[in-house]
Amino acid sequence: MRTPTRTRTRTRLACGLGATLLGAAAVLTSPGAAFGANLLTNGDFEAGTTAGWSCSGGLGSVVGSPVHGGGKALAGAAGASDNAKCTQTVAVRPNTTYTLSAWVRGSYVYLGVTGGSSTWTTSTGAYSKLTVSFTTGASQTSAQVYLNGWYGQGTYYADDVALDGPGGGTTDTQAPTTPGGLASTGKTSTTASLAWTASTDNVGVTGYDIYQGGAKVATSATNSVTVTGLTPNTAYTFSIRARDLAGNASPASNTLNVTTDNGTTPTGFKQAAPYLYLGWGNPPSATTVMNATGAKWFTMAFILSSGGCNPSWDGQRPLTGGVDQSTIASIRAAGGDIVPSIGGWQGNKLGPNCSTPEALAGAYQKVIDAYGLKAIDVDIENTDEFENAVVQDRILGALKIVKQNNPGLKTILTFGTSTTGPTSWGNRLIDQAKALNAGIDVFTIMPFDFGNASTDMYAGTVSATEGLKSKLKSTFGWDDATAYAHIGISGMNGVSDTQETTTIQNWTDIRNWANSHHIARLAFWSVNRDRGCPGGGLQETCSGIAQSDWQFTSITTGFTG
Repeated sequence: MRTPTRTRTRTRLACGLGATLLGAAAVLTSPGAAFGANLLTNGDFEAGTTAGWSCSGGLGSVVGSPVHGGGKALAGAAGASDNAKCTQTVAVRPNTTYTLSAWVRGSYVYLGVTGGSSTWTTSTGAYSKLTVSFTTGASQTSAQVYLNGWYGQGTYYADDVALDGPGGGTTDTQAPTTPGGLASTGKTSTTASLAWTASTDNVGVTGYDIYQGGAKVATSATNSVTVTGLTPNTAYTFSIRARDLAGNASPASNTLNVTTDNGTTPTGFKQAAPYLYLGWGNPPSATTVMNATGAKWFTMAFILSSGGCNPSWDGQRPLTGGVDQSTIASIRAAGGDIVPSIGGWQGNKLGPNCSTPEALAGAYQKVIDAYGLKAIDVDIENTDEFENAVVQDRILGALKIVKQNNPGLKTILTFGTSTTGPTSWGNRLIDQAKALNAGIDVFTIMPFDFGNASTDMYAGTVSATEGLKSKLKSTFGWDDATAYAHIGISGMNGVSDTQETTTIQNWTDIRNWANSHHIARLAFWSVNRDRGCPGGGLQETCSGIAQSDWQFTSITTGFTG
């Protein structure tokens, strides 16, 4: 893992409803004439993105829980300096009455039309419905609707947002063309991923409706979707229809039959454990983070050599009797636990300093004994450990010994990756784990620092993880489910060393993918950086992007495997 500094400032809590537009609107000027239809694009957020909406500060994301209907909802991360205002502009008719409604959850959630009527709720722990009506002016042809939270009041949620009334402009009666080539791009025991050829329209396609038999089960703003909530080992028939702003629907695509997997997912070790580093980055109180997010596990970094084959925190703080031990005690008192990260990118490491697997196992054992550990993680990086065949084998041999001496102990290897899966050194590490019968429980990859700032971090992470799965299958002879159950993902929140950006939405999607594929472990670097500083670049105390405090940790806590 890497190091990246900035002091977080907070502004005072504001009062009242601000009508200032904080984000540019996604303007829909296409004509339509659908009465009684929802004029909003992606009002149920089932597209899985905020497509159609513009959210101030990039603070709007789509989450899988809590939702009002379907499988997705909007989360607006209102903070001390931004109320997470999400807007959408639609074409309307002059001198016409419209009804705007939404189901919302949170403290001080506002719904309204810019320059017109609004309504709000003070606080609700469950979804409640807000409704407001407005009448357009004599020459008005567009209206901007909005949702926002309030400063310092935390994340709000919204779902099933609807604007009912006639579309603006002249009547459009031409339907989009038929979607083609519907095909399956992946499946699990409870999901089916679909893709198709995009439709065209005389004005523009605004989305797609996904049908299971004759029932609509999802919507998408793009020509792909993952249908969730399915039953294992069950046959389903899907088709797609495109629609435009006027509500015109295309003919149905070809039908596609998909049978979900049988759902025999191996049970075992599951861990959501973001990195907490007490060596820099204004370390937060672990219990404060736990209370705010529900986090239970942390990966505590780093165990290094204090000279020779002697383990210590950061190579300088004793194993016991210091801040590390007191932090671990507070985590456990709050119902959590830790896994130590042994190694890392830099520093004087145990792997090269301990001369034999037996000596290295003895160093690991000192750490295990100090805390009565359930798991240990060896973060094997750089040329001194990862790209060193002798040290690779020494680490694997040591982990084999400590597993034999500590029944039930889980062993984790964490290492870098390419976007397509393990590098040659990663492949060697896996091959040697098999050859030496090391019994590694979890192979965790770090899918970041790929070297290209424009990398799609969700796509890159999934591609890298699928590459690891294929390698584990070919090496150990496992099936898909067993391979996934031995995989971990350890990302980097916000801006990485090579200027890639993992957004809140990226990490939510990664978490959801990890859950649907039942992997073993989800982590990120680091809780120290899980604070917002939009435009801040690479920092050690914040993520470099707009976010609420501990938002990545909260998302990670939703990993259940």
